[in-house]
Amino acid sequence: MSFVAALRRATAADHAAVDAAFGAFRLTDVDDYARFLTAHARALGAIEAVLAGAPALPAWRQRLPLLAADLAALDQPLPVPIHWAPDDPAARWGALYVIEGSRLGGQLLARRVPPSLPRAYLGAVHRPGEWRALLHAIEVQATASDAAWRGAAIAGARQTFALYAGAVR
Repeated sequence: MSFVAALRRATAADHAAVDAAFGAFRLTDVDDYARFLTAHARALGAIEAVLAGAPALPAWRQRLPLLAADLAALDQPLPVPIHWAPDDPAARWGALYVIEGSRLGGQLLARRVPPSLPRAYLGAVHRPGEWRALLHAIEVQATASDAAWRGAAIAGARQTFALYAGAVR
């Protein structure tokens, strides 16, 4: 089994819990949508801050500025991010997998948001080939690394899902 498949399987329950938590928001209601974006910002702000200081990662594009713009359009401030400081650099790879994977879900969610509401964050989809390239880079890194690295990457992905789940509470 590929590492990416193992990563997906190891985080499936975490992913489902986050989907359920964020699925409770009514994206057609401006107040609920603002709460949805605020919760995302609390988690994404922490994650992107950690990833920005990680030089060994594949290229990725920040979305927090887009999220901040959407919140500003709704007259909402950018919230203080949740604290997250992973011990192992491999955890950052797991975090990157989660936040880049969330672009896929964001594309689907953007369709549920009325055109009258801002959608820059949810509309920030992958460029052609980006997702496949990231999965390939993760697979190459996992193959070149030991079991401890792979375990830390999975732990980082699970921690990232937990950050999102915690941001809803």
